[in-house]
Formats: sequence, structure tokens, C-alpha cells
Amino acid sequence: MTTALGLYIHWPYCAKICPYCDFNVYRARGRDQEQTALARAIAADLEAQRAQTGERELVSIFFGGGTPSLMDPAWAADLIALARRLWTPAAQVEVTLEANPTDAETDRFAAFAQAGVNRLSLGLQALDDASLKLLGRNHDAAEARRAAEVASATFPRLSVDMIYARPGQTPDAWRDELRQALDLGAEHVSPYQLTIEAGTAFDRAVRRGRLVPPGDETAAQLYETTQATLEAAGFEAYEVSNHAHGDAARSRHNLVYWTGEDYVGVGPGAHGRLTLDGARTATFAHARPAAYIAAIEAGDGVATRETLSAVEAAEERLLAGLRITQGLAFADVAALGLTPDHPKVADLVAAGLIAPDRARLRATPEGRLLLDHVTSRLAT
Repeated sequence: MTTALGLYIHWPYCAKICPYCDFNVYRARGRDQEQTALARAIAADLEAQRAQTGERELVSIFFGGGTPSLMDPAWAADLIALARRLWTPAAQVEVTLEANPTDAETDRFAAFAQAGVNRLSLGLQALDDASLKLLGRNHDAAEARRAAEVASATFPRLSVDMIYARPGQTPDAWRDELRQALDLGAEHVSPYQLTIEAGTAFDRAVRRGRLVPPGDETAAQLYETTQATLEAAGFEAYEVSNHAHGDAARSRHNLVYWTGEDYVGVGPGAHGRLTLDGARTATFAHARPAAYIAAIEAGDGVATRETLSAVEAAEERLLAGLRITQGLAFADVAALGLTPDHPKVADLVAAGLIAPDRARLRATPEGRLLLDHVTSRLAT
């Protein structure tokens, strides 16, 4: 049986850098020639990665960023077609594109659908103008709603991203806003708690006292409001920050990450995880676009390859697997010595944070709320 493979393509350019973002992103303005060169470099990298992986079954392609909806749809079409030639496509290959809801990008949705994108991940983030301004977004609430309507009519599958735990946000206001988002027709919702990442504009604003995030108690209330509102609407929280309206609406690509399957990462700063010669191998591409392009031209866009030890691979499997409701098999973390009878597991079961399941290691709903604590207890 051919091993499943996911493909992540990183397009690092944005029209505007959001103040909360710590991803590997760059302003698009003035980089037209570089973008053209990058599209060619990514294609060359795919060829090189195929030589590494050998034959695999391609189950998903994910264009992330950055803002991949800013790229030329013809480049996306070429990369999708190339990936399908290099690896054997599954019967249903999920092809996701991240997009922002600006009118300029919405006008390109039909071209991306024609290119082979069958699932759009739309970054709404909020549905009121004041919050969108705070978040540094370059669209307003009206554009967000229009984009969702167009996306719903254009793509077979639609996911929307929302950000909560914003300064001054209350559970009642968040419940109303989330219900408005559900009315836009998405089958999948990814609500993310606003986190203040080091080195971002929001980090500097917090340190200067200009931005005050909600406290832990309010953040927990907002999380619980998220779970209750989406569950009442028929959305299962199959992962900590991802909710699907039925099994078919789950993100196949993200399940590649969370279930420990192999994936290729191409584009500046992209990470990959591959099983090569029986060992779990981590790959990291050069981060800066110019450095990545130059490395590809020199023969290899991967900056580092690291063969993970059995313990390192098990720790990664633990951190990803506990994020999903199905958890992971105890056999997957045998290198950590974890069994149903291990004192650490037994203590967490007694505390109601791990389910009493002798076959699989699964966090309870209460455990997912305290997942950092649970994983730190089990991994050390």
C-alpha cells in the first residue's frame, strides 16, 4: 500500500503585515520579479522532493502563507498539476488555499477554483469594523460577508477563521459574532484565541500598556463559549481550534499533521516531516525568499535535515495527537514509556484530564482546555 503524503506550499507575501502575526511573511509590494522567480523555484523544489520521497499517494495540497490568494492563479494551477504528476493522486485530493476577504482577492476566486482549488480557508478574523481595524486587517466587515458568499458559491468546501479573546471582548458579544459567522455557509470553522507572540507589533503594544488582552478567566469563558456555540450548531470540535459540520468537512491536510502522516513542505521557511529509511526526518527550508531561490538554483532548497530520535518523534506525536478528539495510540509514544498504567497517565485520568482508555491516549474536553499542562506532564 502506498504511503499517504500531504503537501504544504508556503507563499510568504502579504499586502500588509498583521500586528499579531509572527509567521515567515514579507510585504508583497516591489517584489514582482522575486515572486515570479519563487514560483519557478517551488516547482523545482517539488521535483527534488519527489526524488527524496519516492512514490506516495498525494492526499492533500495546502497553499498557506502569507497570503497565497495574492499569487497568480496560473502559478497555482501549474503547481497543482505538477504535484499530481509527481505523486499518485488519491481519489479525492483536498486542495486548500488560504485567502483574505478583500474585494481584489474575491475577484480571483473563480480563477483559483478553475486552477484546481476545491477548499477555501477564508481569514475573516472578525465581523465588526472596529475589531478588524484593531487586528490590522485590510478588509471591512462588509467585504468579509461578500467574500464568504462568493466563496460559498464558488468552492465545494469553505472554512472560515475567526480570532477571539480580543481586548474588551465579552462572551455574549463573541457568541453573537460567532453565530453571524455560521450564517455565512461554512462547513468548517477555525476559531483561534488571540495570542501575543514575541516580537510582533502587539507584543510591543502590550509591553507599553497600549493593548490589554483579556485575563485567563475571561479567555477561558470565551473558549467555553466557542465550544458551546459551535456544538449547538452541529459543529464537532475534532481538534482544539477546528470544528467541522460532519466528518467529511474535516480538514484532510491538517489531519496529516495531527495523525503523524508524512508531508512535504516547500517554499520559504516551510517545514516538512518525512519517513526516510525508516526514520522520522524533519526538513526546514531557507526562510528568506531570496535565500530559498538561490538555494534551489544551487540544487537544494532545504536548509537543514534532521533525523529525529525515537524520543523526539514520540514527543512530536504526543503534542499533535492530543490536539484531536481521537487522540493517539499508546504504541505511538512507546519511546516515552507511556502506558495506560504509567503514574503520569493515571494521575491525569484521576484529574479528569485524560480519558480512561487503555487503547488510546486521549484528552478530555477539560484536558484540551489545559492542554499545555497535560502535554508538559506527559513529555517530561
